[in-house]
Amino acid sequence: MSTDPHPLGSSPSPRPSPLRGEGDFLEPSPPSRGRGPQFELSRESGEASAEIDQGTSRTRRPPLEGVRILAVSQFGAGPFGTQVLADLGAEIIKIEDPGVGGDISRYVPPFQHERDSLYFQSFNRGKKSLTLNLRHPAGQAVLQDLAKVSDAVFNNLRGDLPGKLGLTYETLKAVNPRLVCCALTGFGTTGPRAAEPAYDYLVQGYAGYMAVTGEPDGPPGKCGVSVIDFAGGYAAMVGLMVGLFDAQRTGIGRDVDVSLLDTAVSMLSYFAIWTLNRDWHPERVADSGHQTLVPAQNFPTQDGWIVIFCNKDKFWQSLVQKMELEELARDPRFTSFADRLEHKAPLVEILANRFRERTTAAWLDLLRGHVPCAPVNTVAQALEDEQVRARQMILEVEHPEWGTIREVASPVKTEGAIRSPAPAPDLGEHTEAILAEILGYGSQTIARLRAEGVIGK
Repeated sequence: MSTDPHPLGSSPSPRPSPLRGEGDFLEPSPPSRGRGPQFELSRESGEASAEIDQGTSRTRRPPLEGVRILAVSQFGAGPFGTQVLADLGAEIIKIEDPGVGGDISRYVPPFQHERDSLYFQSFNRGKKSLTLNLRHPAGQAVLQDLAKVSDAVFNNLRGDLPGKLGLTYETLKAVNPRLVCCALTGFGTTGPRAAEPAYDYLVQGYAGYMAVTGEPDGPPGKCGVSVIDFAGGYAAMVGLMVGLFDAQRTGIGRDVDVSLLDTAVSMLSYFAIWTLNRDWHPERVADSGHQTLVPAQNFPTQDGWIVIFCNKDKFWQSLVQKMELEELARDPRFTSFADRLEHKAPLVEILANRFRERTTAAWLDLLRGHVPCAPVNTVAQALEDEQVRARQMILEVEHPEWGTIREVASPVKTEGAIRSPAPAPDLGEHTEAILAEILGYGSQTIARLRAEGVIGK
């Protein structure tokens, strides 16, 4: 018989997160899940009210402080999304499979060392790592104990796996009816391809993106960054937070089902409505041109490229005036948007010849403030841009092995957002602390879990 005071799966009152108050073995009060003592919902008005320190010497607490999210996710899309919440103060417990060495992104080259990489660091700062085999019955017991004291369970697995691994609301509502279970999958949890794996590359092909990307006489092209992964991460976090908001009002959680394909198709937006309702088919346009607006494209300059976007007639008027081509404004071929589209070839040729006469910097000096324009920066130039720096989009993270890592910051700017996060964790770095301090497991229980391979050897 075990002498452990809190054997696996038997403790009715797991320890609260350190963010949730003091005291041993206290069950968090369900009505305040994820809110904290300073925030409550006004039943009469439906408006949120908060007690805010009016002094100037005290820093606002992170807006998601006290929210605990279990994350079974790897690679890019899911970790990108949960990192946004971590930067706003949420406690993200990253559940990693010890049998496969954890998140595969730990091993992505070229900058990789043992079980860590700069790729992994870019998606996982400020999180905690718990190694846990969810295919083991004891692993499922640990998951359910954690679900009791968490606000949400997130995963970005194949669509057939959340149900198999006990990550759905149907499975977990018995231990926590307020729990929000969010799945970000490749194709969704329903449909003929639900069980197939999907990645950004594949979805850009499925969703038609490659068909409209690249030069007209070239092969289909992929967006240079993983835009579907990142958009899917954002969409999933919106869904998760909506679920949490409703759970706070009703006391009832839910499943949230988001897929990369759905996200990509939703972003076809006006391309889709034109295609679905009229005899219109998008095509690849030279020099990254807009489908219908002219001039709206890249132009070569004396030493590089410039981006011009005249989506309003006033910008067209300003462009020809600044370029000393006022006669174009009086040319009946170029009077309206429709006219300029119909006679695009001769107009683009005239503009391109003029743009080649000066450097990109010279054109930017002339046009900024009058015409929407931009340089075609390299990634390094983009990171050095004065506006990027003014917006504090580069932060520094201190890592015990890599030293000071410079990373891009969260785009969400608000009081209390974390500017000095911890680095992404070592594999299983917080396993014993989570089991002992949050769940109240004793040393014998933890040792048994380790011996059985449930939490890694």
